[in-house]
Amino acid sequence: MPDPVPAPAPQSRRKLSNLLVVWSFTRRYPLQLAVATLSLVASSVATLWIPRTFKQIVDNGFAAGADTSKIGVYFQGLLLVVVALAVATAVRFFFVSWVGERTVADMRMAVHRNLLRLPPKWFEENRPSEIASRLTSDTAIVEMVVGNTVSTALRNLLTGIGGIIYLFTLAPAIAAYLLVGIPVIVLPIVWLGSRVRNLSRSSQDRVADIGAIASETLGAMRIVQAFGQEKREAERFEGAVTRSFAAAKRRFALRAVMTAAVIGLLFTAITLIMWDAVYGVAEGRISGGSITAFVITAGLVTGSFGALTEVYGELLRGSGAASRLAELLREEPDIAAPANPLPLPQPPRGAVAFEQVTFRYPTRPEVSALADFSLDVRPGETIAVVGPSGAGKSTLFQLLQRFYDPETGVVRVDGVDVRQADPAEIRGRMAIVPQDTVIFGASARDNLRYGAWDADDSAIWAAAEAANAGDFLRELPQGLDTFLGEAGARLSGGQRQRIAIGRALLRDAPILLLDEATSALDAESERLVQDALERLMENRTTLVIAHRLATVRAADRIIVMDDGRIVETGTHAELVGASGLYARLAALQFNEA
Repeated sequence: MPDPVPAPAPQSRRKLSNLLVVWSFTRRYPLQLAVATLSLVASSVATLWIPRTFKQIVDNGFAAGADTSKIGVYFQGLLLVVVALAVATAVRFFFVSWVGERTVADMRMAVHRNLLRLPPKWFEENRPSEIASRLTSDTAIVEMVVGNTVSTALRNLLTGIGGIIYLFTLAPAIAAYLLVGIPVIVLPIVWLGSRVRNLSRSSQDRVADIGAIASETLGAMRIVQAFGQEKREAERFEGAVTRSFAAAKRRFALRAVMTAAVIGLLFTAITLIMWDAVYGVAEGRISGGSITAFVITAGLVTGSFGALTEVYGELLRGSGAASRLAELLREEPDIAAPANPLPLPQPPRGAVAFEQVTFRYPTRPEVSALADFSLDVRPGETIAVVGPSGAGKSTLFQLLQRFYDPETGVVRVDGVDVRQADPAEIRGRMAIVPQDTVIFGASARDNLRYGAWDADDSAIWAAAEAANAGDFLRELPQGLDTFLGEAGARLSGGQRQRIAIGRALLRDAPILLLDEATSALDAESERLVQDALERLMENRTTLVIAHRLATVRAADRIIVMDDGRIVETGTHAELVGASGLYARLAALQFNEA
């Protein structure tokens, strides 16, 4: 398979305004933000108070004939400032970290909640593994920005601005020289920053590719090893890692150049200014304490603005991560409940109808999955749908559950157009047993009660017994509490199918959808599964995508499909005698049997 190709970054991703989506989550906690802000201001004030105290020590303690008995009070004041700085820094760190973690937790939940609203077709066009990377790596970047970077930026900004103000109170002329150098520093930040933004986005995309490839390969490890593709998959993963490293190298190399340039300019400016300040001390225009305070404060200001250059790069990286998360938050499902959904009739009847339905999958617009398809299923009727691969059988289930809408025609459940009803209510009247059984990495109990989450153990065991799953569930180490492994790795294929049937039994829905539920099973497992299916089908409207002959023979009607149309309808005996497509398919299956 080809390596993923990254999409170009739109212009909207290149702005710090993308961080506003993060702020919409952070501002929900005003108390913690207030405490963090107050402690941040206190730590900046305490930091700038230190050079003022040194000015007093130098002016009053180093002058000729100074009263040394009074010097102690200045050192005591310095110790109090240090204690205040330590406490304020600790409080700031705790609350800023709390806000960062809470913001990320809320964003993850909001993104995941929105993803659960999107139809399955959206996930066919977007890689779930890449989306999972956004929920992990991108939110980690946002956490770093909220929990550290923004705090660092504000602290350095306050310290820098406060330091400049204090410098003007010490030596206005010298401080003015310092301000002249600030635009010289800002210009390279702006110029280099735009390039860092692009490289940050590229770096994040490459990290997402690594996660996608790893997830895909590890999830198909049996196939990889069965076909001896370990070397190729290792090379593919190494290629993704290499591309990620190359993108990261370009990013941090440019940031290193930006940091070096800014710090070099800052310290050059400070050196030249201090050169002039020394003459001021010699000529008596400024005191020794003032020049000491000036040097210390200028160092703080220099360090603050130098740190801001690094912070700016992190903010840009966070902006890229926030834009990717914002994309997921902005996604709206095109399959949604109307403003005023029509209620389904009560009690449920289980009637299903397709009326002149035409449909093409968005990912395969050149192929017509259904063409002018009509089918009326009476309540309690069992309909088997057969036909060659690609005939449109599974599409019926997709439209019936309203994962897609038809281009033309109408799909009805209990007489109501599914487009005019709430999709959740439509799906609530259906239970499905898919061909590819989905078993979650959870306990047997949770997998069974997925059909009815509030079911108690007695109902769960009753469903398990009816699905012929009771015996093997009792043999599990912890019974219903046994962890079934990733995708049910601890179960056989037949056991997984019986768990799926138990899940459908527990749902107790009036409409049952069976998608080749006994395919690829051995004879003994098929007998157990078929027996469970017969119990499940009692008194329910059942649509069966048929593969095994036992299910076909038991159906009230058999619908034969080809190229998205119904080509034959009848019972097993009628269709075999008609010598059409069904007769040919049945003959092949009978001969194999």
